[in-house]
Amino acid sequence: MNNNSGRIAPCLNNLTALSQKGDSSLTSTHYYNISTDQRSYFYNYDDGATFMWKGGMRTYKSTLGLVTRIDLSSNRLSGEISSEIIHLVGLVSLNLSRNQLTGQITPEIEKLQSLDSLDLSRSHIYGRIPTILAGIDRLGFLDLSYNNLSGKIPVGTQLQGFDSSVYAGNLQVCGPPLKKMCADEEERGPSEQTDFINQEDKEELITLGFYIGTGLGFAVGFWGVCGTLIFSTLLKRQLKDA
Repeated sequence: MNNNSGRIAPCLNNLTALSQKGDSSLTSTHYYNISTDQRSYFYNYDDGATFMWKGGMRTYKSTLGLVTRIDLSSNRLSGEISSEIIHLVGLVSLNLSRNQLTGQITPEIEKLQSLDSLDLSRSHIYGRIPTILAGIDRLGFLDLSYNNLSGKIPVGTQLQGFDSSVYAGNLQVCGPPLKKMCADEEERGPSEQTDFINQEDKEELITLGFYIGTGLGFAVGFWGVCGTLIFSTLLKRQLKDA
């Protein structure tokens, strides 16, 4: 935990290495030599780092260069999420959790198409979850829990595919994967379902009535015509015999 406070510095857009996609080497290698009176020895080593990634501690070495990340979690940062962060299109992981951030999640966050991990949990972010967030195809880890978000989780998007814990603690958020239904679903859902069932029953009754009516009509018509012909034939025979 750090003790940084205030707003997120707007100078973040000066991090040019994060402003370009796929421009990092896999490893960060350092070379050095040790010289003695008789000879020199050359050595090299690769940087490694252990840090929080997707909710767990991970160690990276051979692919460290691909892990372009910003972690400002567990501070006392306030204000809205800096718009300058949106220009860091090479960013793979962004962790701003456990701060005092406010404001809404900007729809411009879709520009971070390299983002694989986004943690905005445990702050004071409010407003609706933007549907555009689902436009980040590579997003594999998301945590928006314990904020002041509201409204329905966008329907028919990958945002409904995350575990319900992603949205926990946002009392005004509703819809799948949460068990809490939205108001419009509570008011209209059951009645619409009942209406649909009733409509199906009505259609079945109408269809059944049609076939029954058709069958009876055919029977009456058939025997009416045939009966008339039979009666006429019998009458002619009786008159002839007389």
